[in-house]
Amino acid sequence: MSILRRLNLPLHLVHRNHYRRNVTSSAAASIRHEPAVWTTAPLSIVEPAAESLFHVTVDLSDSPNLAASHTRAGQYLRLRVPDVTWPTFLAIASPPKFAHTRGAFEFLVKSVAGSTAEALCRLRRGDVVELSRVMGSGFDIGRIDPPEKFHTVLIFATGSGISPIRSLIESGFAARKRSDVRLYYGATNLRRMAYLDRFNEWESSGVKIVPVLFQPDDGWIGERGYVQAAYTRAKQISNPSSTGAVLCGQRQMTEEITSILVADGVSGEKILKNF
Repeated sequence: MSILRRLNLPLHLVHRNHYRRNVTSSAAASIRHEPAVWTTAPLSIVEPAAESLFHVTVDLSDSPNLAASHTRAGQYLRLRVPDVTWPTFLAIASPPKFAHTRGAFEFLVKSVAGSTAEALCRLRRGDVVELSRVMGSGFDIGRIDPPEKFHTVLIFATGSGISPIRSLIESGFAARKRSDVRLYYGATNLRRMAYLDRFNEWESSGVKIVPVLFQPDDGWIGERGYVQAAYTRAKQISNPSSTGAVLCGQRQMTEEITSILVADGVSGEKILKNF
């Protein structure tokens, strides 16, 4: 049965096309000490992805070097909007191959009142923004390879933290060659859950999706509460030594899940974090 049927989604959610992140002190330090280089590029898409979330695409057809610099899922950049003082940090949601073949970056942007992200989400196709260089080392999937050695990969994402996870899944990390790949994806409710239209594709690539809703609507029969609680209820790690994990979301969530996984015997070196 498809994930969309299991979720019992309304049709307008099924067919809708569809990061505000905390920067680590080391990343912030590197930004302060390196001269800023900005690339001007137009927007090609600005449209709703979910409640308070927007799908934004920047056309890089005239900036092939910037497009080619996206090499690994989990990387990010800064984006400036005209007449707004401060740039916003955004994880690149599209996989690197998308930049190489389509000449564009896709982002999942959370619109927060009074923020640069909100100003970005108010722009339209053809409006121009400025992008910094691509930053960060991204997810080092080599630490949980080869798939024959790491049978289980647990992925945790909340809110707009699904953005770099989408990049990871669609980049491919041999999920079909692993026996147990699970994505615990947390959101307030289905209206705030982005990429619903991609769930079937992700599951067909070998990733089992476990939606976890904090405040679900009546009739929801899936997981409730926090993703760490949903994982704790399931557990089912057959061999901690052959288990890896990928985390992206609020710092408290990532710290709690790291502690739980380590207590379960998963090596801290095999737990990949986006921030």
